[in-house]
Amino acid sequence: MKSPLARRFRGFLPVVVDVETGGFNPESDALLEIAAVILCLDENACWRRAETLAYHVEPFPGATINPSALEFNRIDPFHPFRMAVSEQVALNKIFAQVRKAVTVHGCTRAILVGHNPAFDLSFLRAAAERTGIKRNPFHSFSTFDTATLAGLAYGQTVLARALEAAGVEWDNTQAHSAIYDAEKTADLFCAIINRWDTLINGAV
Repeated sequence: MKSPLARRFRGFLPVVVDVETGGFNPESDALLEIAAVILCLDENACWRRAETLAYHVEPFPGATINPSALEFNRIDPFHPFRMAVSEQVALNKIFAQVRKAVTVHGCTRAILVGHNPAFDLSFLRAAAERTGIKRNPFHSFSTFDTATLAGLAYGQTVLARALEAAGVEWDNTQAHSAIYDAEKTADLFCAIINRWDTLINGAV
């Protein structure tokens, strides 16, 4: 029998992903940070964050890094204390933990959750293809978009404003870090799904 978590999204395990990059082109621009938040159900059947996986990533050989992108995300790709790893190491470690969570919860595969997730999924897929990683646990094109969900639930599509509407704290000074943005996006997703589940279960 499938677990309640697996039944909720037709066998998909939602995993929140955020990437920080050196530009907008996943084929040519560097992947610089990646974070993935695995979700779970607590004892009250409410969605919450379970585990955050995050890595600083070395630009792949020949990658483009646009100064305007670095000005936006405030990343120094070559800082000696970044402790960055290769794309292959970062993705292999994240994919292994996601596959483990998929198995533990009786799901069939993971589905990427993001705020405008087409961007994050495109960089994830491009990096997997570059490194020759075959066992990508994420659905190849389906995603859950918290911008769309927040527009429906709160009338807000900007992440900071949607979080405010959901009653979740937002610190603009920490924004555009993959860890911070992924965890806040996860909090937003959980708030929306928990609110919906409460409504459809007949609570006032």
